[in-house]
Amino acid sequence: MAKGASHKKAQRLLEARELLLARPYTAQELARALGVHKRTALRYLLEDLGAIETERDGRSPRYQLLQSQELSPVEALVTHSALRLLYHHTPGYEPTYFSALNKLARRLPMPAQELALKSTRDLQWRSLIHKDQGLAMATVAEAWFRRQLLEFDYLKPGGSGRPRKNLLEVYFLEVSRTNLGMYVIGYERGYHKALRTYKLSRMRRVRLVGEPGAYTIPKDFDPREYLSNAWGVIGSSGRPPVEVRLLFRPEAVYRVEEGGYPNLQIIQKHPDGSLEVSITTGTDNDNFPLELLSWVQSWGARVEVLAPENLRRRWLEEARQVAAICDRI
Repeated sequence: MAKGASHKKAQRLLEARELLLARPYTAQELARALGVHKRTALRYLLEDLGAIETERDGRSPRYQLLQSQELSPVEALVTHSALRLLYHHTPGYEPTYFSALNKLARRLPMPAQELALKSTRDLQWRSLIHKDQGLAMATVAEAWFRRQLLEFDYLKPGGSGRPRKNLLEVYFLEVSRTNLGMYVIGYERGYHKALRTYKLSRMRRVRLVGEPGAYTIPKDFDPREYLSNAWGVIGSSGRPPVEVRLLFRPEAVYRVEEGGYPNLQIIQKHPDGSLEVSITTGTDNDNFPLELLSWVQSWGARVEVLAPENLRRRWLEEARQVAAICDRI
């Protein structure tokens, strides 16, 4: 849809919303009021605005939008923030997910509502690239809420190169704070027979197995505890957590002190203005804090890895490789 056409549709939807809040309309009446075809008006009513049938004019149903409870400014801001997060992490277009986002968006006051509805419409374009991920997300959600086993193939990065079949009891879904990707956490019944974490975008041939109610999530499973040492989402699914010590140069200290970094503790501020910190983070099966590495590297020369030794070696090795590439240019 061209930008101009998209803007015109948004304006028509806003006009239709105001009309339907005032009184019920049939699709034909709304089409005349907006100057569009009846089929377009019906699509506005049922798909875009989610109007409900309230009465009938002969054989033609009348639709109306009911006034919802007005959100306070803080409630509206929380809803807006949640919608932005959901918009950014959505792996693909799925009609029910799209409808749920629209329902949340319509609760917002103007101008946030208009902008939110424009954003959610963008998700339809993602179906051209990420259609399978949208379908996988819907299947995972169904498995979680119905307690039904989930079977899928998974290609682990750095593994054998061959996908492995998994049979999972879904316990929790998490959005990573680092890459906004969706991850599925649960008990893998087949090969691992342990709690595992899977990135949704790497799951293939996702399907439901057996009947609903096939398992019960243990009462002692607490996602807060499981993810307590996670920088991303590895958490307790790898080896025991390790303490990472870093030394930030003075020009980066103000950004660190602004906070927002999980499990970060300030050890001391040195006379030259540098800052030494520690971070407790989860590790992978090789006892390496893999999730933290890319974040450390993002600071460039403004940070030095002090410990553990395996992280310091990897950090220095990759820094030297980058320097060698630059020398050849």
